[in-house]
Amino acid sequence: MKKPDMQTSKKLTLASKSKIRATVLSGAGLDFDVQVSGVDEDALKANHKGAAEALALALAEAKAKAVQAQGLIIGADQILECDGALYDKPRDMQEARRNLAVFRGQTHYLVGAVALIENGQTIWSHCGRVRLTMRDFSDAFLDAYLAAAGEQILSSVGCYQLEGLGAHLFSAMDGDYFSILGLPLLPLLEGLRAHGGLIA
Repeated sequence: MKKPDMQTSKKLTLASKSKIRATVLSGAGLDFDVQVSGVDEDALKANHKGAAEALALALAEAKAKAVQAQGLIIGADQILECDGALYDKPRDMQEARRNLAVFRGQTHYLVGAVALIENGQTIWSHCGRVRLTMRDFSDAFLDAYLAAAGEQILSSVGCYQLEGLGAHLFSAMDGDYFSILGLPLLPLLEGLRAHGGLIA
């Protein structure tokens, strides 16, 4: 069976190595290429002063602008904010455990940005914030979760994958599901329709 294709004549490129972002786009019937930008995210984060939204958008735009491709280039990024501090993806399982120990029993925010770049210019962007509350789980549960989830959680800024075992970590969520996964899909589809990437 041929995969449904909702795209019009403009080529789409996703400037991300995220498998879940690619899965979300594929699930929506979009045909696209993937190119990893190689942007030095650490340098951008080190020089950033200000709100998480501005940082997420700057990273999304930088990723997309670093890719050489025709048509529309999609850049996306996600920042986790908890109690005023910003968190990166954990470097190893020990850091993942420390982060989850901080997040448990607390409310944190995922700040997600997506941008469309054409001919080296930002033609559309969106930034949103999702509120998530982790339950106050035990150390025994935390150890069991880390053992079961494995190192794949290191690809998530929050050390969880909501579409899998990460759902067990939470007591409440308020916001868009796709944004939690790392790509604000519904606003992105609107942006694509507005700029010729999809049939309106």
